[in-house]
Amino acid sequence: MKCPFCAFPGTRVIDSRFVGEGEQVRRRRECEKCRERFTTYEMAELNLPRIVKRRDKRREPFSEEKLRAGMERALRKRPVETERVDAAVNNIKRKLRASGEREIPSSRLGEWVMQELRELDQVAYVRFASVYHSFDDIKAFSEAIAGLENEIPPHARRRQLNLMLPGDDGGPSAADEPASRYGGKAAKAGRQPRRPRPRPRS
Repeated sequence: MKCPFCAFPGTRVIDSRFVGEGEQVRRRRECEKCRERFTTYEMAELNLPRIVKRRDKRREPFSEEKLRAGMERALRKRPVETERVDAAVNNIKRKLRASGEREIPSSRLGEWVMQELRELDQVAYVRFASVYHSFDDIKAFSEAIAGLENEIPPHARRRQLNLMLPGDDGGPSAADEPASRYGGKAAKAGRQPRRPRPRPRS
């Protein structure tokens, strides 16, 4: 490989290590002439199946950039790490290679994307599914969300927002609030509030 600094054709590898899940190799190289160092990445290039559009049956090459862009739109402003998105994209590419087919329908690719988004973020999954399945009314949204609620594992349920109404979790309810306001500081300290003295009769 030529040196990117002086174009000398002789360089040597001084360090190699795997990147991510081992699908890439990171190599640190040094020029034998100017001694500058630079990094290269190597990965196997395999032919992935073409995607057959479900509407007009057009065929087009698989595009990782288009796949990632669609997932990132669904994940916009969601707290998901880039490393997890990279892993999801690699999972989908692995399924494409393992299919052993020259062409696959776009519907199958869409289902794989929804499977990965369901694991990454529930909101992103609903966003993507609403476009992919062309939800036309609130009923379709409700059915999708109801299905998600039944599939959320226990560890994910603990991360969900608490949507219980006041009083449902054993805390003060709205009905108890006026009494606490009436007691003022005495109620907060655990003392009985003072009752107003009766006025003397004239």
